[in-house]
Amino acid sequence: MPYRSPVAEFGFIFEHVVPLAPLAATERFAEAEPETVAGILAEAGKMCDAVLAPLQRNGDQTPARLENGVLRSSPGYDRGYAAIAEGGWIGLTADPEHGGMGLPQLVNMAVNDMMSGACLALQLKPLLSQGQIEALEHHASDEIRALYLPKLISGEWSGTMNLTEPQAGSDVGALRAKAEPRGNGTYAVTGQKIFISWGDSDLVSNVCHLVLARLPDGAAGTKGISLFMVPKYLPDAEGNPGAPNSLKVVSLEHKMGLHGSPTCVMSFEGATGWLVGAEHKGMAAMFTMMNNARLAVGVQGIGVAEAACQKATEYAAERRQMGPIIAHADVRRMLATMRAETFAARCIALDCAASLDLGRASGADAAAARGALLTPIAKSWGTEVGIAVADMGVQVHGGMGFIEETGAAQFFRDVRVTAIYEGTNGIQAMDLVGRKFADGGTAARALIAEIAADAGGDDALSTAVAGAAKALAEATEALLARPMPERFGGADAYLRAFARTLGGWYHLKAARAEGGEGPRSRLARHYVARLLPEVPSALAAALTDPAALEAITPEDLMA
Repeated sequence: MPYRSPVAEFGFIFEHVVPLAPLAATERFAEAEPETVAGILAEAGKMCDAVLAPLQRNGDQTPARLENGVLRSSPGYDRGYAAIAEGGWIGLTADPEHGGMGLPQLVNMAVNDMMSGACLALQLKPLLSQGQIEALEHHASDEIRALYLPKLISGEWSGTMNLTEPQAGSDVGALRAKAEPRGNGTYAVTGQKIFISWGDSDLVSNVCHLVLARLPDGAAGTKGISLFMVPKYLPDAEGNPGAPNSLKVVSLEHKMGLHGSPTCVMSFEGATGWLVGAEHKGMAAMFTMMNNARLAVGVQGIGVAEAACQKATEYAAERRQMGPIIAHADVRRMLATMRAETFAARCIALDCAASLDLGRASGADAAAARGALLTPIAKSWGTEVGIAVADMGVQVHGGMGFIEETGAAQFFRDVRVTAIYEGTNGIQAMDLVGRKFADGGTAARALIAEIAADAGGDDALSTAVAGAAKALAEATEALLARPMPERFGGADAYLRAFARTLGGWYHLKAARAEGGEGPRSRLARHYVARLLPEVPSALAAALTDPAALEAITPEDLMA
């Protein structure tokens, strides 16, 4: 059975777990009524199922390639991208002034979830454009917005982000790319960038690169970096692609997975660029794009988890070993865990999106802070769940999972990079206990208190979730009492405990909506019994004496 977009699942979540109604009650998102959103998701689901999902294997088996300097996309990707662009899915949240729909990120993340499950390698292309659109809306000049946004929103052009260099990965401040002012409002951008997803494309008429580079008077480190728009083709007087710019794709990376998405090494050789935002403030502008992408990457992991769940369940129902293997206890354990993990991670991401939306629509600082707090959790946990569920899906398939023709292994190979790009998951954990605690823990305390209050009750599910929230609250105070560097060694474990607690809360909400009996309630009991108990052990690891980790020397690790 082919991939089926989980449209009904989003309907349930929007009604009972992460409500859509508060957003529809705002002036900004008044059009996002439940009936309207249901129709939008139904149409997106049809496109994902009928057009994108059949392309999943094409990208893996016939990767993007570079022929005499020309990039050739995987077979059928032209049809898939055209469906995405023509359906208006790229500009779902973009400003209507430039052709967007102005809908909430909550709806956009649901669509991205379905597109990721259908064909992750192709979904990455519009995702990058969406991030660039948001960055330009917030930071670009009126002239750049007027020229680029309509074409990016329509899908006629596409966007990329260019941060990483061979010597400058997570340490962006070490970049060497430079920009020389020409005195006419343009800059000559020179340097090499690596790991540029969809750095070139034969699916669009122009590729628009946002490039980080340093002006001659730029200070060392991240404070001296500026951001530039550097298109593949220079727009002519009518705003159409004109003369080629001085940039090229040097090569394509040979990767573990995600073969349909070309990962380019880019060379900028005095290429013409335009400043985006203020001089030396490029990181602030780029982080607008990256924060958008971090939530979206978490959703990529969840979409792949959904697809892996579906394929594993179908296989288990058909495969017979002393009866259908889906009847065996250990297979049911794996499938139930896969489904429970996917639901919990999906709710984290949607809660993050809804909080960010509410902050934008109402100006509520608390909602915005909650969304910011949830962003590193959504990115890290969504991708970790995607990897774990895809891995478990291979296990359900047994030996056939190790055979490429089933497609089970592709999910794992494709999703593995999501824990790395847009900020590794270790960086997300450090962000959680670092920048996100810069408010003195106000946002974290508020969210944990909400979980604890909502979990009030004497039934087993409520008691378990309340207990996890209490333990998380105590650990949060202990971490806040430590100097920031001493928090980092336990950051990953703390994020894991926070995500697990959130997952238990969302499952509790689902079980209550069902009345305590039914498939969602049984799945909630599985999560609480088998997965929520990880919270105490994760918190114990988070609060381990940091001196023990510091005592391990580089020589110890190389012995």
